[in-house]
Amino acid sequence: MKVALAQYPVSFLHSWQEYEEKITRWVDEASTAGADLLVFPEYASMELASLFTDDIREVVLRQIDEMQNLLPEVLDLHRRLAQEHSVYILAGSFPVQTEEGTVNRAHFFNPHGSMDFQDKCIMTRFENEQWGIQGGDHLKVFETRHGKVGVLICYDSEFPLLARQLTDAGADVLLVPSCTDTMNGFYRVRVGSQARALENQCFVLQSPLVGGAPWSEAIDINLGQAAVYTPPDYGFPPNGILTEGELNAPQWLYANLDLSALREVRRNGQVFNNRDWPHQLPGRDLKVVDFA
Repeated sequence: MKVALAQYPVSFLHSWQEYEEKITRWVDEASTAGADLLVFPEYASMELASLFTDDIREVVLRQIDEMQNLLPEVLDLHRRLAQEHSVYILAGSFPVQTEEGTVNRAHFFNPHGSMDFQDKCIMTRFENEQWGIQGGDHLKVFETRHGKVGVLICYDSEFPLLARQLTDAGADVLLVPSCTDTMNGFYRVRVGSQARALENQCFVLQSPLVGGAPWSEAIDINLGQAAVYTPPDYGFPPNGILTEGELNAPQWLYANLDLSALREVRRNGQVFNNRDWPHQLPGRDLKVVDFA
């Protein structure tokens, strides 16, 4: 499977056509390079708020309300591009208003035009306290023609039991679209992603939003570096990094994933992190020793 991970730059858009042309250009480029699966970052959709008037752009909750009117067109655009290029596309996540509340939703499109989605499960403080976004209550494994794929949106990658549910259900590839406004945040997601690759002996793919949007409270600063993380074991790089992009630079990062190498390292690796996971459960007897 050849994957393309977007270090996608935020733009100030002057029209819907400009957005459509931008997304089309990015998909064309990755498809021409032979990618089978394209991953866009968390909250890449928020650049659409630049289309609104100043009074709406000044308030995140008003941006989210107004963006609901654009959602059908965003979905139609990605569906069409996935079909035209015969690729899988994880679109930039979108704050979707549902009957239960607003969720951070990443829509996934297949080459036949079908669509599904994964909601972010665990909210950051900013999302919870200022946006009022709720966590999703489900996880999904997507069976593609190339292998089984799961999605952990940004902060979700920092929680091992979420990833474990996906890999226990057969996922060999975990997609981590991210949006972080500090290097601390970027490294939290990076370290979490690398840990998930180690624990589950799987591929973890991070795709970050990059660039600045001073007009947006939501995505004013965006820092990151795309990468493909692997088990640090036989057949893989010693540091567990198959490839990584240039920090904060707009670009596609490409990689070829050999799923048979994962199966081999799970069968005959230096260690068996994936197999040995149950050995830590239930917890050992614990004593607090007065050692003063």
